[in-house]
Amino acid sequence: MSEWLDALDAWHAMNSHLVRALLAGSLVSIVCGVIGCFVILRRMAFLGDAIAHAMLAGVVAGYLFMKLVFGAEAHAPAMLFGSLLAGLITVGMIGFVARMSRIKEDTAIGIMYTGIFAAGGLLASLFSQYVHLDLLHFVTGSVLAVEMADLWMIGFVTVFVVAVVVLFFRALQLTSFDPVMAASIGIPVVAVDYLLTVCTSMVVVSAVNIVGVIQVVGMLVTPAATAYLLCDRLQRMLWASAGFAISSFLVGYWLSTAINVAPGSSIVVASSAQFLLVLAVAPRYGLISDWLRRRQMVPQQLVEDVLSCVLKALGSSVDMSVIYEHVAGQRDRIRDAVRALERKALLECRGEVVRLTEAGEREARRLLRAHRLWETYLQRLGTPTVELHAHAHRLEHLHDEDAVDYLDDQLGHPLLDPHGKEIPEDFVHLRLGATVKASLLRQGWRARVVRVVGSGGGDARIPATLQPGVVVSMGKRSAGGQLWELHLDSGSAVALDHQAADALLVEVLEAPRAETVGDSARSANRGDE
Repeated sequence: MSEWLDALDAWHAMNSHLVRALLAGSLVSIVCGVIGCFVILRRMAFLGDAIAHAMLAGVVAGYLFMKLVFGAEAHAPAMLFGSLLAGLITVGMIGFVARMSRIKEDTAIGIMYTGIFAAGGLLASLFSQYVHLDLLHFVTGSVLAVEMADLWMIGFVTVFVVAVVVLFFRALQLTSFDPVMAASIGIPVVAVDYLLTVCTSMVVVSAVNIVGVIQVVGMLVTPAATAYLLCDRLQRMLWASAGFAISSFLVGYWLSTAINVAPGSSIVVASSAQFLLVLAVAPRYGLISDWLRRRQMVPQQLVEDVLSCVLKALGSSVDMSVIYEHVAGQRDRIRDAVRALERKALLECRGEVVRLTEAGEREARRLLRAHRLWETYLQRLGTPTVELHAHAHRLEHLHDEDAVDYLDDQLGHPLLDPHGKEIPEDFVHLRLGATVKASLLRQGWRARVVRVVGSGGGDARIPATLQPGVVVSMGKRSAGGQLWELHLDSGSAVALDHQAADALLVEVLEAPRAETVGDSARSANRGDE
């Protein structure tokens, strides 16, 4: 064991700069990965870029302060404090401009960070005799030039930021996903935002020595974005982001030594390559999985066309050859639609024979109802009869139940479409025990009067005999379907127009026989001929 320790000490003595570089890079990677998760969740990536560029003014100001006041050269704590101050001023100015003018936040960020970055360059040029900063390494980074003072600063920043995330995780999580809710339960959203800004500024300052001001945003954002493609939980995203950041640092550092290039650039290139790889192969949000999902997805219109075809076919089952003949589309896609309907328990398949299940028949009748109502509506608009089916076929897929019910009510609850075919009734609302408008009932339904809706709880067009509790049976519709006939148990009958039938609410007691509805529709179609 002692031999291993001696060998480790000897290696450290010979490669102290390498040890500092690996330690500093690992710490910066961890803290960038952690804070980067909140940056991308809050869509602050451009703000991080602004803080990174504004840091030049803070570094120069801190250096000048120590040089002119205390006569000291480069002083890491002073430059850290100056960078934090520059970051806060930048964020404050961006918020002020965005709130107090018609300038949007993204424009304010572009104005402020370039202005403050230029101010830093102006200070460095104006006091060049005092400022002895290596601006080239400030821009491109130099991980091998990390000194012990820088390493202590990076360690302090890492511990501080990780501690803030652990202690204020709930507040950071809530303000990132739902700031309105966070404010409603008493979380100081503005204070949390400024705390996150301070942490981001500190991370940017610590990362500049590793990758430089140009690539620092990539180090801050790319590992977190990579983790975002794989994780749906913030806790897992934090761990994954830190792991991706460390791996990209190690790969980039090895690449820089192998091909003798600047480590900052190679680290960010490795991180970007890592992101592109995950973007391609991520199991849920990756490009390949998305392509496979879209390839396997069956268009809803095709699914509905298959349902309608099976419903319209004679008998309770239909051969696949009939579906191929009457449904437009490629055969393999039609078969995919049949399989999708079978998985949803809307169809039953036995070899090449297909039949509707009970749930499938209800869904198919709902589509048929929408189609025939659209045909009736288009005829009212004056659409030529030969074009009704084609136009209604496109519109029938707009079959939101509320929209179809509204269309049915506006048409006066028609019984037959323009071709003389029966329009299926509103079986979604017509259930035993349900309270519905009397206008929804067709011949053969029995119901009990519940109440009359309208001004003052009554309607002058509804006879006094229709009191709550009275049981009625629906007769055939007359006057071309414009009048509803209600038969009372006493033997009397009442005729209501559409508006009055809408105002009468009844409780459904008994459904009609299967053949009664068709008889009612045909009788209404003949009217008073």
